[in-house]
Amino acid sequence: MSGLLAGTRILDLTNVLAGPFCCYQLAQLGADVIKVEMPGTGDLARQLGADPALNRARMGASFLAQNGGKRSITINLKSTKGRDVFGRLIAASDVVVENFRPGVMDRLGLGYAALREIKRDIIYCAISGFGQDGPLRFNPAYDQIIQGLSGVMSVTGDKRSAPFRVGFPVADTMGGITAAFAIAAALFRRERSGEGEFIDVSMLESTVVAMGWAVSNWLIAGVRPRPMGNENMTASPSGTLCTGDGPINIAANKQEQFETLCRLIGREDLITHPHFAGREDRKRHRFELNAEIEKALMAKSAAEWSLVLNKHGVPAGEVLDVPSVLEHPQIAERELIRTFEAPPGVDRAVRVVRSGFRLASGDPAPSTPPPRLGADNADILTELGYTPADIDALAREDAI
Repeated sequence: MSGLLAGTRILDLTNVLAGPFCCYQLAQLGADVIKVEMPGTGDLARQLGADPALNRARMGASFLAQNGGKRSITINLKSTKGRDVFGRLIAASDVVVENFRPGVMDRLGLGYAALREIKRDIIYCAISGFGQDGPLRFNPAYDQIIQGLSGVMSVTGDKRSAPFRVGFPVADTMGGITAAFAIAAALFRRERSGEGEFIDVSMLESTVVAMGWAVSNWLIAGVRPRPMGNENMTASPSGTLCTGDGPINIAANKQEQFETLCRLIGREDLITHPHFAGREDRKRHRFELNAEIEKALMAKSAAEWSLVLNKHGVPAGEVLDVPSVLEHPQIAERELIRTFEAPPGVDRAVRVVRSGFRLASGDPAPSTPPPRLGADNADILTELGYTPADIDALAREDAI
């Protein structure tokens, strides 16, 4: 497939996660994503990840995970000739994405107003921790900082462990997803109106928006969210329970699901018990109910109970670790993982995940492996009209 965004060129000036994750989603949809990096160092994520050898090679696992399907060019944006190169790139592009602190691009003479003079309909997406205005706009923002400020940590864990950090960079990821969504919408509008756009993405706001009921219960019902561990505040039994060999999640949120669960585990007596008969009764006595259900669940494994319960309409699933879910037949059949055999700069096969959806016209996936730093300098500069002699001169002057 050519991809839904084929023919769209996106300049990725971002580092580490939120911005690279955004542009990775767009690259998988067929956009020509050019990663614009600082000569010699590049994206900080090139030095991040669990494998020190990859980090030393500037192909860290954190970089490999989010940069497939992109090309890399090195440009010194502090150099006059480097900015000239960037100006030519802007003229031939549709979108620029950056995640510098507010004001950095303006000080370089490359802010939205300046780029509009080069390309009137440019779509400019600025991703930052707090947005382009407000009292915190200049504060450095890392995922854990945003998790704390957003309220996420206050509702994660239980009353003994909270506040607790979510175990993956959820704030970075939400910022990236939000940016990709906004860019796609701006591209759609531009096709109709010919107008560009300035997009101001706040990781803090993106994360707050994603918190759903934790926010709406306070805004609308006046109920302060509290950490409930693995329990679901809206229903019971709905949470993590122990089986004969490990934990299982069960979400018997409806009355008929609760009654079916009781019959399947041989505890029909719980259906009419005064503490458990009604929805609100079960919520008030959730831990007492859990203890009774767990006695019966000890008879089988989590996998066995999952099969039985789901077959009869009671939502359930084992609690897996990351290696286990990546090896699960469901993930394998839907081909979520893409493998690149020994890409340039890496001494092994690289496996990455693609987008979390499929398309009838062809699944989104990175078309090429993550690039080495500056791997595409010559090709991209040639496309922009530079001769080999010009490129040599730019390299001698440290512009690229």
